[in-house]
Amino acid sequence: MRMYDIIKHKRDGLELTPQEINHFVAGYAGGSIPDYQASALAMAIFLRGMNARETANLTMEMAVSGDTVDLSSIPGTKVDKHSTGGVGDKTTLAVVPLVASLGVPVPKMSGRGLGHTGGTLDKLESIPGYSVQQERARFLEIARTVGCAVVGQTADLVPADKKLYALRDVTATVDCIPLIASSIMSKKIAAGADAILLDVKCGSGAFMKTTELAIELAQAMVDIGEHVERQTVALITDMDQPLGHAVGNSLEVMEACDVLKGSAPSDIAETCVELAANMLVLADKGSLDECRRMVRAQIANGAGLAKLCEMVEAQGGDAAVLHDYALFAQPKVVHEVRATRAGWVCHMDAERVGVAACELGAGRERIEDAIDPSAGIVLARKTGDWVERGDVLATLCTSDSSLIYDGERILRSAYELGDEQPRPVPHFLARVSAQGVERLA
Repeated sequence: MRMYDIIKHKRDGLELTPQEINHFVAGYAGGSIPDYQASALAMAIFLRGMNARETANLTMEMAVSGDTVDLSSIPGTKVDKHSTGGVGDKTTLAVVPLVASLGVPVPKMSGRGLGHTGGTLDKLESIPGYSVQQERARFLEIARTVGCAVVGQTADLVPADKKLYALRDVTATVDCIPLIASSIMSKKIAAGADAILLDVKCGSGAFMKTTELAIELAQAMVDIGEHVERQTVALITDMDQPLGHAVGNSLEVMEACDVLKGSAPSDIAETCVELAANMLVLADKGSLDECRRMVRAQIANGAGLAKLCEMVEAQGGDAAVLHDYALFAQPKVVHEVRATRAGWVCHMDAERVGVAACELGAGRERIEDAIDPSAGIVLARKTGDWVERGDVLATLCTSDSSLIYDGERILRSAYELGDEQPRPVPHFLARVSAQGVERLA
């Protein structure tokens, strides 16, 4: 079998056979297929697409290209969650312990932030002592005894995807639904969960800018999951403005704790309840309404927060910070950004808010960049709020005063003030499952 012929077949719009896909993935991961041929195939896929069978085959070949995680030692239905990334998206920090507190194990491997979206691992590492690097046996032990664990992906988990993603990043082939779907789902499948909930973000702060594109991606990923016998559901959620009020690592941990204490802003609180309830449904814990009630009860009685503290302590962290936020690393500079006119906040560019937070030190442009865990933004006003001239729009936090000027300049460009109150945007836009697409808005 020749790579030349595989490229030609896809260039001509033909369906690739399982044998051809296996040849490509094994050869590229093993180094026998050069980058220029892999680039040519990626571009052919970008232009010609892949059907559901091809995408599932590509996903599984990448999933088994390296290490896989065996979760069979953990009793019960193991449920994983994945978000496609957004600004202020700290839902994992609240959802994982809530679900685990109700007897559903959540052993989770997460990633770091790059660009304007934050990473779960970076947020957890703002907790003093918390270790995201755990030996496999210890990861399984924590997940088994505590009910949840959140760790970093091992270096040899899905190596074919790592190599192909780096190539796509420099060959203008990132924006391709089959390649995005197979990249995400190969990691989820290799991580070993029985069921998967996908949170597909949509809007200015998300990779998918429109609801239709988000649904198309969700359908592709649900199809993959069902094809390989992993029950998979996707929720399309709004990311046209940041989720919650906090953007930045320790700031987002605090707000996630506020969710578990019942004192968080309504958008992040409602999103966490809905995500957790859908994960419980995947584990056959009841109907969606029953599971929502169960989640809210775990917030009210403190069980969700107690489970987060238990997980943090098991991974070496100081859980005292979850009760006393003053124990987090504190920013050296706190600067208020005030409105220069009165009006309604009629739109926010979530991506620009994320870029501003990165400028303050909360994110990275290169994977080796250091992060300031105290840096970020606390939003005082969001879309739909009225502001008077001089009101605080947001507070900037950083350890480097020289970053304030650009941080404020970028943040101001994210706000659009007008004379008419905007219509509210629902948090949940659609639910995608094997049964089809359910429009929620």
